[in-house]
Amino acid sequence: MFYGASSIIFENAKKLRNKVTDAEKILWEHLKEKKLGVKFRRQHPISSFIADFYCHEKKLIIELDGSIHNIKEIFENDLERQAAIEAFGIKVIRFKNQEIYKT
Repeated sequence: MFYGASSIIFENAKKLRNKVTDAEKILWEHLKEKKLGVKFRRQHPISSFIADFYCHEKKLIIELDGSIHNIKEIFENDLERQAAIEAFGIKVIRFKNQEIYKT
């Protein structure tokens, strides 16, 4: 479920759970407590990465992207990260924060 994540990644994930963005708060209200029929985890370690939201049952990651992800270098890093995660057979879907605010 963690795909060899190190203790440092676990520590960083724990810190991120305490620094929730507004978009993450909104989406978490819809995902927590199996409201969609499956369990999601917040800031879940996957190998050397931390997924915003992860559903082990569906092998699905939901990533929320703020405006910083529009920067070319960040965007390219996101693509590399996504390819590495998808190599584990995990599907990654991305939403911009603005999409979350609209719902």
